[in-house]
Parts: sequence; structure tokens; C-alpha cells
Amino acid sequence: MEIRPILSALMRSKTGAILVALQVAISLAILTNALHIVSVRQEVAARPSGIADEASVFYIRVRHLVEGSHEEQLARQELETRALRAIGGVTSVAFASQAPMSQSGWTTNLANSRTSRKDSASASMYYTSDSLVKTWGLNLAEGRDFTQADVVDIDGNTSPDELFPKSVLITRALAAALWPGSTQAVGKTVYFGTGAQANAATVVGVIDTLQTQSAEVAPRGAYSLIAPMRKSFGAIMYAVRAEAGQRERVMKEAEAAMRASNQGRAIISMKAVDQHRKERYRTDMALSWMLIVVSALLLLITASGIVGMASLWVTQRRKQIGVRRALGARRADILRYFITENFMITSVGVACGVALSAALNQLLVTQLAMARLPLAYLVVGAGVFWVLGMAAVYGPAWRAASISPASATRSV
Repeated sequence: MEIRPILSALMRSKTGAILVALQVAISLAILTNALHIVSVRQEVAARPSGIADEASVFYIRVRHLVEGSHEEQLARQELETRALRAIGGVTSVAFASQAPMSQSGWTTNLANSRTSRKDSASASMYYTSDSLVKTWGLNLAEGRDFTQADVVDIDGNTSPDELFPKSVLITRALAAALWPGSTQAVGKTVYFGTGAQANAATVVGVIDTLQTQSAEVAPRGAYSLIAPMRKSFGAIMYAVRAEAGQRERVMKEAEAAMRASNQGRAIISMKAVDQHRKERYRTDMALSWMLIVVSALLLLITASGIVGMASLWVTQRRKQIGVRRALGARRADILRYFITENFMITSVGVACGVALSAALNQLLVTQLAMARLPLAYLVVGAGVFWVLGMAAVYGPAWRAASISPASATRSV
């Protein structure tokens, strides 16, 4: 089939062809970038928190209505810890100051020397008097875990110089931020702030990963530090690991044990790790589903536009089709004509759409610091719209091919 007659026909009624090509271009640009954002958001939401088997870990927070002295509170914590460990199905319990992905907690500014003009990193600071490495199931890649000799007890009257212990665990991401290019972090000194009064601690271990309480975008989302400290004021939170499949039962028994231990003189609340994950990434997942729905609607609208325009062309060219049939054109010739015509229009739209997609992605990269659009999205997107164009025009093209010469030329 020659292309020239098709081009001539399109040039005589180019408004419709331009509108279809423009619709394809805009839809392709939006679709590729929207699906890329969905992919990025889902990858972010699926990032490992560092906690092994999240479905087996939960937190129980206890706020005592009557706090008592420093020694009384520490003794009470010891009793509560023993009560939790005595529950069947509990494999580990540890005091934890905050939780990954909880969107609430404490961060601290860190530097690799006292003379740094600015902080090297801002990190989430977890502290514990037990082993969060064991309870959370963290992967200790280098060094050692804390011992009881490392633990520092603090209360509301502790001076700033006593607030920070002398040893810490940090994540690989935080180590890379503090000492770029270094492969060894164990034994190095990290400073809490800068200046002569900055507290110092030695890195005794490196953890593969542990998300911050805010779970920011990588790598800052893994800038975390664990310090061996125990406090005796405010609400106390325990991280509890249960045996696989036993968490729900253990949570009920843990709540009962805490109520019995405190005889109603405490406010108790619980939350599972997967609840923190769900709440932290609720916005990301909502955005993903919204973009998926928008993408589906775009495809539907584009297909409808192609069908509508092709149907209009069939109606306008009904007599021409009849004449061609009378002169010997087969149904296959008519069908191929309309499919080829639509393929040409769609191809122009796809070419413009690829360029528009790249331009839109560049805007997102520069303004919102998003990742660059992979080439695969453009290739797949172009293929989808070519297939969509062919599928959408097939119905009108088949109806055109089915027009009989007699009915189409009756009034000629």
C-alpha cells in the first residue's frame, strides 16, 4: 500500500489527526512519568527497615502514673522486663527509646571531629540497655554488640557530659557519611556536635542497615545510631520479639502482664512493627494507587479518542469507501488502509510523547530531585500506545471494510 494517498487524505483533514497525535503524546508523557513515580514509591515503601521478620516484633509502651525515685524506676523496669521474658513464645525483650518508621523520635547531629565547621550527618539516635541487635534481629556486619559495662544510666538530673556513653553502634550508611571513602569504622570516634564541649564516643560495631524513625529517602533514611543508655523518666518502651506466628497471642499476654505488674497505675499501649510501616508509607501507597487510576483513565480516554475519531472518519468517507469497493478493493485493503493511517498518526504522537516524557522527567529531576526516567519506560510506553492505537482503530476499520458498495454509493 502506498503511503502518499494516506498522507494526502490526512493533510485534507489534519485537525483530527493532530488532535489524536497530541492526545497520544500527552498521555504517553504523563503515563511513563506517573508509572515511574509509582515504581519509585513502591520501592521506597518496600525498603528493609533492618528489623528481621517484622511480623514477629511489637512494642509495648508503659507510662507510670507515679514515677518514684531513679532507683525505684530502674527496679520497676527490671521487673517489667522479667515479666515480659517469662511469657511463652517471647524470644527477646529490649528497652528501646524509639522505633524505626514511627515518625516520632530523637535525632542528633554528628561530626567526625571537634573542629568540623559543620555537622557531617544528622542521625536517629536509638538507645537501649539491652540488645536491640538481638531483639530487632539486626545484622551486625563489623565489631561487637554492647555489654552491660557499656550501659549508662540517666535520669532527669543527669548532666549533659554524662548523657552520652562512650561506645555506639552505627549503620553502614552513617559510617559512609561520616568518613567518606573509608572501609573501616570500628574504633573511630564520633562526636555529638562540634566544638570543644562536644561529647565523643567510640564506634564498637557497624550495622548493615536500620531505618530512622522518619524513614527518609536513602541514604539519609538509614543514618542511625544506637547508644547503650537506660533512662528512668517519662514513658518506657519495650521492643518484644515473639516466635513466628505467635505475635498476636503474645501481645495480649504482654498487655495483661504489664497491667498486673503495675496494678492499674500505668497507661499501656502497644503497636506492631508492620503498623508503623503501614502508617509511615500510607501516603506513598495512596499516591501510587491514585497515579495508577489516573494512568488507567488516560489509556481509556486515549483509546476512546482514537475510536471516536476513526468512527468519524469512516462516516465521512463512507461513499469513498463504497467507490473503492466497487472498483475492486477488498475488505483487507480497506482494513489495512485505516490501520496504516492510524499507525502513522500514533507514531507521530509516540515520537512527540517520548520527547515530552524526557522533558517532563527533567523538570521533575531538577525541581523535585526525583530519579531519572529509565529508557525501558519509554520503550514500553511507546509499545503500549502503538498496540493501543491498533486495537482501538480495529473496530471502526472493520466496520468500514464491511460497507457494501451498493449501500455506500446509492446516492452517488
